[in-house]
Amino acid sequence: MSEVEIAVTEVRAARRARADRPPMGWNSWDCFGGSVTEAEVLANAAFLAEHLLPVGWDTVVVDIQWYEPAPGVDDYERVSQPTLDAWGRPQPAPNRFPSAASGGFRALADRVHALGLRFGVHLMRGVPRRAVDLELPILGSTAHCGEIADPTNVCPWNPDNVGVDLTAPGAQAYYDSVMAQLAEWGVDLIKLDDVLYPPIQTAEIEAISRAIDATGRPMVLSLSPGKRLSTEHLDTLRSTAQLWRISDDLWDDWSAVREQFQRLARWAPLQRPGAWADADMLPLGRIGIRAHVGSDRLSRLTLAEQRTLMTLWCIGRSPLFFGGHLPDTPAHTLALLTNPDVLALLGSDGSREIIRDGDLVVWAAELGETRWRAVFWLGDADTELRVHLADLGCADRSSVTELWSGRPLPVVDGAVDTALPAHGAVLLRLDR
Repeated sequence: MSEVEIAVTEVRAARRARADRPPMGWNSWDCFGGSVTEAEVLANAAFLAEHLLPVGWDTVVVDIQWYEPAPGVDDYERVSQPTLDAWGRPQPAPNRFPSAASGGFRALADRVHALGLRFGVHLMRGVPRRAVDLELPILGSTAHCGEIADPTNVCPWNPDNVGVDLTAPGAQAYYDSVMAQLAEWGVDLIKLDDVLYPPIQTAEIEAISRAIDATGRPMVLSLSPGKRLSTEHLDTLRSTAQLWRISDDLWDDWSAVREQFQRLARWAPLQRPGAWADADMLPLGRIGIRAHVGSDRLSRLTLAEQRTLMTLWCIGRSPLFFGGHLPDTPAHTLALLTNPDVLALLGSDGSREIIRDGDLVVWAAELGETRWRAVFWLGDADTELRVHLADLGCADRSSVTELWSGRPLPVVDGAVDTALPAHGAVLLRLDR
């Protein structure tokens, strides 16, 4: 291989290594929509570093429209007015991110890194409509933004960009220039949006992945949103990205959480280091402050439902990105995020669904000699269950601990009895 090919291979391997476990962090979307400010990002970063970094939460992501000086609060403005540089690349709006006046996100990224955290940004696929209208030139090319635009391939829900025609001269150069700038700013993770609605935007995903590799900085690539995503795309997803969403946006509604069971059951057996199916953010804590869905509120999920969500995400080895405003997080929700025995599931292997019968769902995971089993009750009323260890594939185990409470459960005649609230879960570790 040439020196360039070797360098690209090394960057791709480093990207996978940065996501050897499902990434964990905070994202601004659920609480601030497209209007988050620098002060709000830093407040959440400081809380993350103090309270959650010790158990592995280490990434702060600025979500959509950080380039808009006046983003919509309830929805997107019909006409996008992004802050751009002379090459048609989005820049942080300085009225919302004052430190951007000194050079993009570099100063904010430095402050996040100083806390021991990683810094991520959201990015829409495509080229800004405004860059097309202004016929701005493309860095590293003789082409202009209008010459690479594909106005027939646009996002159905966001007006900011138009698609990029990758057969056009200058198209790859445009994405190369955008990724180079993100790398210069010190970005560690890119949440790339509008690429997984059918039909999947394979050409643009591949172009952006190539552009990341060309920077020399191992920026993790996360793909969104994942509507109707088929496992037939697995090879493409693994070869280009480290995370990919398997659903549309998840909000604090039990029916939406319940629907994730069937999706994770399909994807969990395919999980592997550096390539993670993502069940979406955790809509917990205080959300909706300026979000596009619902009003300012504490999550409408009951505590039992929140515990079920965390159990499923952890045993399914989904990335964990908290969506609430962290400084206002209730103590009982914070406890769900910081239980090291539960978070240990993210390092398991072989996680899978082993029982689905009506409202009863049981999952299994292992790591070496450790056995975990999650028992979920999806019914609308409380229940009591007797769970036989043989049905869990653990007939050789004699010690059972429920990890949310930390309490041992007595084994009688090869079974344990447990009470489950409506929409609840217990998480069992079975030892010899």
